Amino acid sequence: MNTSSFMRLIVMFDLPVVDPEDRRNASHFRQYLLKNGYSMLQYSIYDRIVTGIDMSKKYEESLKRNVPDKGSIRMLRITEKQFNNMDILVGYKSPNENKLSDNPLTKF
Repeated sequence: MNTSSFMRLIVMFDLPVVDPEDRRNASHFRQYLLKNGYSMLQYSIYDRIVTGIDMSKKYEESLKRNVPDKGSIRMLRITEKQFNNMDILVGYKSPNENKLSDNPLTKF
């Protein structure tokens, strides 16, 4: 498979956690992301690799069906090349990023 067809879905969110129901909804949303192959890039920012626009649309539709009623959630779709050109200004790559960069077979 051509690596140029790989894309990243980046989900960024701010969810209220004031009352118990909000905390439960935020927790369920994070668990949904993890169960569906997303990994934490930074706190409240998760990403997932997909193979092409059709697969990204499938995950976008699933995401829309599983968002909580309150809060702010955004999804960004970028190419793997764009993701790899990201500069880290302070800090370091997460362990998940290193795993994917070191071994291209882990993308499958």
